[in-house]
Amino acid sequence: MSDIIAGVDIGNSTTEVCVGEFGSDGKLNFLTSASCRTTGTKGTLPNVHGVKTALKKAMSRIGKDTNEISLIRLNEAAPVIGDTAMETLTETIITDSSMIGHNPSTPAGVGQAVGEIISIEHLERGVSGTPYIVAASDVYAYEQVAARVNAQSDRLNIVGIILQADEAVLVENRLKKQIPIIDEVARIDKLPDGVLAAVEVAFPGQTVRMLSNPYGIATLLKLNAEETRVITPIAKSLIGKRSAVVLKTPGGNVRENVLPAGEIYVQADHPFSINLDEGAEKIMQKLSEADTITDITGQPDTNVGHMFSRIRHGMNEVDQSQDADIRITDILAVDTLAPVQISGALAGETCLEKAVGIAAMVKTQKLPMQEIAERLQRELGTKVEVAGVEAVMASLGAITTPGTKLPLAILDMGGGSTDAAVISEDGQVVMTHQAGAGELVSMLIETELGLGDRHMAEQIKKYPLAKVESLFHMRMENGQMTFVNDSIDPRFYGRVVLLTENGLIRMEQDIPMEKILQVRREAKRKVFVTNAFRALRKVAPGHDLKNISNVVLVGGSAQDFEIPEMLMEEFADYRIVCGRGNIRGIEGPRNAVATGLVLSYLGEKQ
Repeated sequence: MSDIIAGVDIGNSTTEVCVGEFGSDGKLNFLTSASCRTTGTKGTLPNVHGVKTALKKAMSRIGKDTNEISLIRLNEAAPVIGDTAMETLTETIITDSSMIGHNPSTPAGVGQAVGEIISIEHLERGVSGTPYIVAASDVYAYEQVAARVNAQSDRLNIVGIILQADEAVLVENRLKKQIPIIDEVARIDKLPDGVLAAVEVAFPGQTVRMLSNPYGIATLLKLNAEETRVITPIAKSLIGKRSAVVLKTPGGNVRENVLPAGEIYVQADHPFSINLDEGAEKIMQKLSEADTITDITGQPDTNVGHMFSRIRHGMNEVDQSQDADIRITDILAVDTLAPVQISGALAGETCLEKAVGIAAMVKTQKLPMQEIAERLQRELGTKVEVAGVEAVMASLGAITTPGTKLPLAILDMGGGSTDAAVISEDGQVVMTHQAGAGELVSMLIETELGLGDRHMAEQIKKYPLAKVESLFHMRMENGQMTFVNDSIDPRFYGRVVLLTENGLIRMEQDIPMEKILQVRREAKRKVFVTNAFRALRKVAPGHDLKNISNVVLVGGSAQDFEIPEMLMEEFADYRIVCGRGNIRGIEGPRNAVATGLVLSYLGEKQ
């Protein structure tokens, strides 16, 4: 009589199933596998729905029903959950409408101009000899703007135009002389007449030079040393813009607020604290020198204090007992820049401000794995047991990769955590859980590119880029030109796209491909390369990477199209054989824990 055993791995993002059959001769035959999205937070009762879905999917592939399963083995989900938070450490506040600086795709004319703001309806009041910059709301069509400016151009010295509508090129085509024109300024009604302003439009393919330089602004608007110091945040916010205008308003006030970053308190055998302002590198260095960490907290009423509070609060659904003992046992801190909306600006301007991203490993007293097992047993009528520890099961699964042998190290790179384990020749396993994995990468991409869309950040993380340069060819992110037989959908023309297995996804935001590529690769390097080294050092014999010869990469992030290659390059100096796992020779890097659960049953039987 044969038994059908199902191993179920409940992960942060994905629930995976492996089904094997044990014959009466004691031999194991793997039958099928499947996966689906994890329902609810890992280790909570809502996981049951996802487990049932994955089991049904797997059994349907071999024409069987879930009631034919003899035993379901769940991973003993380690009571740790990765969570992430981002905090900005500085912010720029501008009052009295002191500047505009945005990046419309359609400014017209080139060059700089300095003059007094004058609204288009007041042009007749202008005085000859005074340079003017005309402000026109969208009440005026482009023909009217051009006609009024042309009518006054012989009498008045009009040196620039600011438009509310997206019509700069249409106006320029109808003017007698070329002047810099900025459009798409939403709050044009806030521009006061008679105020001195400097306008700049860069050449195509270039960015503003004078207005992104504090001394350039000082030159154009004749500022003194103190005024120049005060407008530095404005210049900083205009770096990389195609067009800009800065106003010199009487009493205009610009200040950079440095928010209290706060201190991180680390509870260990030798407790210590470190200020967030010291930067991610210093924080991670101090943490690496710490002995066993029992908890990490943040200084109350500071950025980092609020950050840790939010992370702990998010754990309430995992352990809802009144005396829940929720501890943060590991963090990964990453320095980054976040585009922050500038208070008091006129066109929704943002400024890149110093920020820190933190992934935290949250440990609760217990995860209700037994409750999950009991609920599954009731609903499926099949025996369910909580089996081996996740990292041990992943190691067992990884050994089924062709070309591996003991001793062996694994890196399990998931959504919330990066786990490492070393299994020795006699089967002993040393393991560690580190905060930070795929979700932190997505958050960094979303933040640094200012997407405001986590799903798009996930897509950018997963797929390579291209720029559609005609209806029949694309320039890939590596510079290669690709030609197609059938014409590309005109909606993609001139846009950056993601190359997915189901076709092209258009980037709606107008961000250069090179910038997206740089942010994506840097985010992966900051998280996965950093975590791979610190995780493997913890489990390596003598904490020396030179004592590891083979590393198998498993987990969802090991499927990434560039992370394994990044790690192979980094490990080259240590002569470590490193690559994606191929569980059972067919699964790729997925299904390691689920496969290990089935294999461990065979070991227990023997």
